[in-house]
Amino acid sequence: MKKIIAILTITLFASHLYSQDFSGYQRTESGVKATVNGVDIELQFYNDDIVRVLKYPAGTEKTEKKSFSVIMTPQKTDLRLTQYNNVITLSTQTRIATLNLLTGDVSFNGIDTRPFISEKNTSTKFEPRDYKSGKSYQIQQTFVIDKQEAVYGLGQHQKGGLNQRGKTIALRQQNMEIAIPIIHSIKGYAVFWDNYSPTTYKDNLDGMTLTSTSGNCMDYYFMYGKTADGTIVQIRLLTGQAQMFPLWTYGFWQSRERYASQQELLDAVKKYRQLGIPLDGIVQDWQYWGTDNKRWNAVKFDNPAFPNPKKMIEEVHKNNAHIAISVWPSFGPETDIHKELKNKGLLFDFDTYPQRIGVKVYNPFNPEARDIYWKYMNKNLFSLGIDGWWLDATEPEDNIGEDSFNESAYLGAYRDVSNAFPLFTVGGVYEHQRKSTSAKRVFILTRSAFAGQQRYAANSWSGDVDSRWSVLRKQIPAGLNFSLCGIPYWNADIGGFWSNRAYPRGLRDKAFHELYVRWLQFAAFTPMMRSHGTNTPREIYQFGEKGDWAFDAQAKYIGMRYRLLPYIYSNAHDISADAGSMMRALFMDFARDAKVRDIDDQYMFGKSLMVAPVTDSMYVSRATGTAVEDFSVVKTRSVYLPGRGSEWYDFHTGKKYAGGQNVDYPCPIDIIPLFVKAGSIIPYAPVMQYATEKQWDNLDLFIFPGSDAEFVLYEDEGDNYNYEKGAFSTVSFKWNDKEQTLTIGDVQGAFPKMLKSRLFNVTIVGESKSVSSESPDKKIKYEGRAITEKL
Repeated sequence: MKKIIAILTITLFASHLYSQDFSGYQRTESGVKATVNGVDIELQFYNDDIVRVLKYPAGTEKTEKKSFSVIMTPQKTDLRLTQYNNVITLSTQTRIATLNLLTGDVSFNGIDTRPFISEKNTSTKFEPRDYKSGKSYQIQQTFVIDKQEAVYGLGQHQKGGLNQRGKTIALRQQNMEIAIPIIHSIKGYAVFWDNYSPTTYKDNLDGMTLTSTSGNCMDYYFMYGKTADGTIVQIRLLTGQAQMFPLWTYGFWQSRERYASQQELLDAVKKYRQLGIPLDGIVQDWQYWGTDNKRWNAVKFDNPAFPNPKKMIEEVHKNNAHIAISVWPSFGPETDIHKELKNKGLLFDFDTYPQRIGVKVYNPFNPEARDIYWKYMNKNLFSLGIDGWWLDATEPEDNIGEDSFNESAYLGAYRDVSNAFPLFTVGGVYEHQRKSTSAKRVFILTRSAFAGQQRYAANSWSGDVDSRWSVLRKQIPAGLNFSLCGIPYWNADIGGFWSNRAYPRGLRDKAFHELYVRWLQFAAFTPMMRSHGTNTPREIYQFGEKGDWAFDAQAKYIGMRYRLLPYIYSNAHDISADAGSMMRALFMDFARDAKVRDIDDQYMFGKSLMVAPVTDSMYVSRATGTAVEDFSVVKTRSVYLPGRGSEWYDFHTGKKYAGGQNVDYPCPIDIIPLFVKAGSIIPYAPVMQYATEKQWDNLDLFIFPGSDAEFVLYEDEGDNYNYEKGAFSTVSFKWNDKEQTLTIGDVQGAFPKMLKSRLFNVTIVGESKSVSSESPDKKIKYEGRAITEKL
C-alpha cells in the first residue's frame, strides 16, 4: 500500500510540474528570494552543482556578506524553476533544490529524486545574543540525511574514527584540533557551513545539527560532485586551487625542539650527508631570537648562539639542503614588531603563550597588520635566504575567555571571526611572498587551517600530539578527514611531539625506538615526511648506526620516499591541476565496497598505493613495558583488500591477492604493509641524497598487471612559478593488459633544461619480480616521441 501511495504522489507531482504559480517569492539573477515565517531566504546558484543558502531574520539590516573562504562568484546557470502548491523546485542538469514556502525548509535531491540532504522541518533558529561587542544571533540549523549515510570531514580531530556520524565535535581552533565546517558525504556531496565563530557539530537521532555562537545570517553551500573526487573538485572551485610546492619539500625533513645553536643545526645536516641518508629540509624552531621571553618571537636572529645566520643558511644550501624557520603570531613586549603593532592598535589584548609577561597576538584580519608582519619576516629572515616558513600556533595559542571574544578584530568581533585566524595569517604571508618574488615557491608549514587554505601553499600538521600507539592510530583518520575538506597537504610529527609522557627514558627505551620507526613508516606515505618532537632528539643517528634495527628501518623508508618522488611529484601536479588528493580514504576509490566506509587505519597514497600502517607494538612485552629485540617471532596485522573482483599486489614481494578479503600480513620491524592496485604504473627514481641530486633520466617503471593502467609523469623546474606560465612537461604511459603492450606518448610541453632523452627500465611485477628486482624486463630508450613496446 505504501508503495502505491508513493507512486501516486510522484505521478501527481509530475502532472502538476508545470503549474506556474510564482507568488510568494522573487526570481533573482542567480536563484530565488522569499520571506517565510519571519526569515528572509535566498538561494544562489554558483553553477549547476553549487548552491548557496542564505537566511536572515526578516527586517534586520543587511549588509552583503563577503565570504573569507569562497572566491568563486555565481556563474550563469541554466536553471529551471517550477512551483507545485507551496514548494518551489529549482533544477539544473545534475540536481534539484526545493524551497518550501510554508516552512522555509530547503532540500537537495538528485535529478532522479534521490534525496541528499534536507533541512529538518522548521529547524532554522536565530536566538538573539547581546554580547558586549554588540548584538548578534546564535545560529542553528538541523539537517536530515539517511540513517546509514556516512559523512566525513570537519577538519582534523583527535577522537579517532573516520565516519563522523553519531558524534559531537567542537569546531574551534586549538592545538591538535583544526576546525573546518565542511561535511563530506559518501553520497558524493558536501556542505560548507560558512561561519567563523565557535561552532558545534552534533549528530544524533534528532538530526545533524550545526550551532554557531555568533552571526547575523545563516550561510551555507551545497556542493554536488557525484563522487568523492568530484566533490573535492567542487570544494576547490568554490574556495581555491591548491598550489604546487617545491620538489625538495617532498623529500625528508629533520627537525627538533630545538636546535640550540647555529653549529648544532649545521652539524645535523652534515651528519646526514656523511651517513649517506637523504635529507632535504632542516627546521629551526623557536628561540633563535633569544631566551628572554620578553623578546619572544622578535622575528630576527638575536640569540648569540646564532652569530652569523646568513652564513648558516648559505652552509645549509652548500650541503644541498633547505631551511625553514619558526615564526609565531605573537610577540614579546620588548620586540620592535610588538612596539610597532601596539602603537598602531594592531594587537589583541588577550593573554597567550608564554603567559603573563605581556606577549600579545597580532590582528591578521587587518591588512596593515599583515603588512607589518611580512615586513619583519622579509627584512630579517627571507632576505637571508630562508626557504620555507613554519607558522606555529596559528589557532592562535590562547587563553581566550568571554572578554577576549568581545575584542574588535577589524572585520568584526573576535568571536565572529576567530576560526578564520589561520586563513588570514597564512594567507598574508603567502600573498606577500608571491608579490616579492616568483623565483621561489611559497612553502608554509602551519598548525591550523580553515576552509580555502589550500590556495595559500600551506601544509598543516596535527599539533603537539603525544608519543603513544593510540595517538599514532588516530592520526590516520585525522589526516584523511582533513583532506576530505579539500585541503590536500597534511602531516604529523614523526614519533609524536611529547615523548617523555609515555617514554621518560627517551632514546634509552627501545620501546620508543619501535614506535618511532612505525611512525616514520607511516609518514613516508603522507604528503610531508617530517621528524620532530621535544624531550628526545630524533635524528636517525640518535637511534644507533648502520646494522642497528631502528637505524636500518628508518634508512630504508627514507630511501624509499626518494625513489617514489616521481610518483609523489606527479600526484602533486594532479592536486594542483585537477583538484586531486594524495591521502585518500578508501571509499574515494572503492565507493561500491560498503566495508571500506568505516575503515580508518588504511588509505590510498595516490590512486595506486594502499598503505596499512602498523599502529600497535609487535614486540613490546606487556608485562615489563620493555621492547624485545628478538624479532624471530613476527606478529601479523589484518589488512582489508578492497573491491571484490579486483586484484592487489604486495609492494614488497610482488605476490598477488584477490580483492574483497582480509589478509593477516606479517609485519617485521622493517615492513609496513603496502599493496598496489592491479592496473597501476609506478615510476621509481634512482637512489638520491636529495631531491634534485639526479635528473630522472634513468627511471625504473613498474607495471602491476591485471587491468589496463595509465600514469602521467610530471616535471618542471622544481622551485619557481614558471609552471603557471606553462613551463612544464608531461609524459603519459598506457598499459594495455590484453595486448601486454606499453605505450609512451609524445612529451607534452617544455621547460628550460628539460631532458631530451632518457631510459625507462620496465618491469612487470609478479610472483617472481617486485620493486626490488634488479633486472628489468625491457629497457626503453625514449626521446620524446610516442613509442609502443610489447612486453
